[in-house]
Amino acid sequence: MACSPGSPQNSMDDGAPIRRVAVVTGGKGFIGGAIVRKLSSLDYEVVALDRGGDFMVDLGDEGDVRSVARRVVETFGRCDVLVHAAVAFERATLSELDAQLWRNVFAVNVESALWLMQELTPAMKENQFGRVVFLVSDTFWNPPAVPDMLPYIASKGALIGVARSLARSLGSSGITINCVAPGLTPPPVPNEGFGSAVIEEVRGRQALPRSLVPDDVAEVVGFLASPAVQALTGQTICPDGGLVLL
Repeated sequence: MACSPGSPQNSMDDGAPIRRVAVVTGGKGFIGGAIVRKLSSLDYEVVALDRGGDFMVDLGDEGDVRSVARRVVETFGRCDVLVHAAVAFERATLSELDAQLWRNVFAVNVESALWLMQELTPAMKENQFGRVVFLVSDTFWNPPAVPDMLPYIASKGALIGVARSLARSLGSSGITINCVAPGLTPPPVPNEGFGSAVIEEVRGRQALPRSLVPDDVAEVVGFLASPAVQALTGQTICPDGGLVLL
């Protein structure tokens, strides 16, 4: 668990500081890990929800998701920031797609965010403060020329819709909800779908022709999680080197 003294804080009635708590799903991944480090450097107390995280969870299981969210509130007494960075990236063409794969992708990528918000936003409402950030993808606007990313792209589009809808309904409680849509960020270990030819082709179409790194995403998340960012909600920011211009 990433904890630091002197957290961003408000005060109890007696003037004692209260440490703000940030929850990051997928906090053990290469982008999620960068987000955890960034929020920790901003003096949040950060809790990683992951299969191997501070609080272990199966994000495809509604009961497990609700249970771990309640544990966070019971342990820390609050939740101020939720970053949903976990992702299921199962791939299938239209002809290969089946209900089980589709439902698993949506369970992890979309539904788990909803169950977490149902459990965590009451504490945010009580404190009249909350920052929610969903990691989506610039492929929603610029789908790659491959036939098997339908489940992933559709789930990210659904998250954008969730954020836009809830930004309206939760804004009066001091809760902002925004999306961050990274571009192609090569993983530390090359894998299928992220070969050097693909990376080079995408980089060549960016306005800023440099390889993207996890810290590019983490910096934007840190900005959106800041208490100072009070007038930005329902928006999507693309740290993708200028591939997609919204």
